[in-house]
Amino acid sequence: MDQLLDQEACWRAVVARDARFDGRFFTGVTSTGIYCRPVCPARTPKRENVVFHPSAAAAEAAGLRACLRCRPETAPEMGAWRGTSNTVSRALALIEAGALDVGDADALATQLGMGERQLRRLFRQHLGAAPVSVAQTRRVLLAKQLIHETDLSMAEVAMASGFGSVRRFNETFQALYGRAPSDLRRRKVEAEAGGVIKIGLSYRPPYDWDAMMTTLATRGVAGEAVVDGVWTRRLRPDLDGTEGVVTVRPAQPGKAAVEARIDNLKALPGVLARVRRVFDLAADPEAITRDLSNDPVLHAAITARPGLRLAGDWIDTGEDAPSDRLTTTDAALLARAERWRPWRAYGALYWALNEERRDDQAA
Repeated sequence: MDQLLDQEACWRAVVARDARFDGRFFTGVTSTGIYCRPVCPARTPKRENVVFHPSAAAAEAAGLRACLRCRPETAPEMGAWRGTSNTVSRALALIEAGALDVGDADALATQLGMGERQLRRLFRQHLGAAPVSVAQTRRVLLAKQLIHETDLSMAEVAMASGFGSVRRFNETFQALYGRAPSDLRRRKVEAEAGGVIKIGLSYRPPYDWDAMMTTLATRGVAGEAVVDGVWTRRLRPDLDGTEGVVTVRPAQPGKAAVEARIDNLKALPGVLARVRRVFDLAADPEAITRDLSNDPVLHAAITARPGLRLAGDWIDTGEDAPSDRLTTTDAALLARAERWRPWRAYGALYWALNEERRDDQAA
């Protein structure tokens, strides 16, 4: 259990089913062995049977299994801590790209320039679980989402979620849920025409989709295009491990609709991780607004345009957190931006918006 969590504050959020806390923690119910989202519609458990965990990986490391009703795999990613630990952010990006599918935690730590013990300590501090547990939980939750939301066969789900073999996939689900993975699929499956994988990725509202699509349409990246509010990228074997195409469009609030047509299902986790980065789906607008609003100039811009996000690169080789990167050489702005940490990049985005508004008013 992560000591940074305020257990009583978490309990109040669960009682109120407060959507602002969705993805920030998970509710472990010791009497049933299940963990849930704070917004789970099931009857509220007794307080003495509840322990809160900072991540799904921490809950599963405690021996709990994901709720089949509120589906923790569909919760928004926890992004508030990302601005405070560049190392964990970089490690998660590498894990999402499959670093622990082809190597071990010691190799991951070496790639990050530290010892394996130090990396485990940072993961325990921020996520409440070891890197290997985080990677395993990501595989399981992606597989569970694919079972619920796609028409892939169980063998294809195993491949697309990063399991090394169907046997390992079946054994993991049997151990976690006491049943075969196929038993989690509650509907009749019919093949999707054209082999398209449709899946929803969660984010925390608000989200300014118009601004994001405009940015992506005008940045001129080869292989990308925005047509009628739908972003498309062609996939390449040398970059993505597969040929194909992925598209993204806004769905209902809090969901981005993703469609992927790919030749190699093993590439799916990496493709989804890159989509999350391009569309900044792990951003925490509440934390960003809270911290940046202390600057009176930014406060006005944030009030005018809530939900701006940072368009990310498909391949990101930066060592620092995208939320804190600055490209300006303006000395005065660099000095002012120090008070915006760890959200300097968002601060610069809103600063530019404010400057545009001033220019329009002057004209």
